[in-house]
Amino acid sequence: MSDNIKVLVTEEEVDRKIEEIGRKISEDYAGKEVHLICVLKGGVFFMCELAKRITVPVSMDFMSISSYGNATESSGVVRITKDLDDSLEGKEVIIVEDIIDSGRTLSYLVDILQKRNPKSITLCTLLDKPERRVVEVDVQYVGFCIPDEFVVGYGLDYQQKYRNLPYIGVVQ
Repeated sequence: MSDNIKVLVTEEEVDRKIEEIGRKISEDYAGKEVHLICVLKGGVFFMCELAKRITVPVSMDFMSISSYGNATESSGVVRITKDLDDSLEGKEVIIVEDIIDSGRTLSYLVDILQKRNPKSITLCTLLDKPERRVVEVDVQYVGFCIPDEFVVGYGLDYQQKYRNLPYIGVVQ
């Protein structure tokens, strides 16, 4: 893969959008606490920045799920490689993802986590690729809808590279 990366969403646009989502979550959960679940590894950049912009009390946990391996397309087989540390019982849960494309992973994750008796589960993603949707998922907070291109940066990787780019880019 070449290192020629075209900027799709600038660092400034990402910052503004995260601020906007944080404000909306704060309004929607006024007077409540939210429990953010980060889907590792890609979601960590987004979740950390988002948490700083939410004004209601926030707790966090991390989960690792794999459906890609080292490929650029989901295999369709979802497996949990790191489960949560804390109980979800009675919590207002927001699952934070870097990108949603097929919807398989999030649909699977919501089904699994619903059985742990949270008060609610909502979905938040920085990037959405609706063209790739195979399984419908109800995403309450969406940063950017993007075209069906392979993107890197801001947590998104190709074979563990490019996560640290401060913008969203398309590899040329």
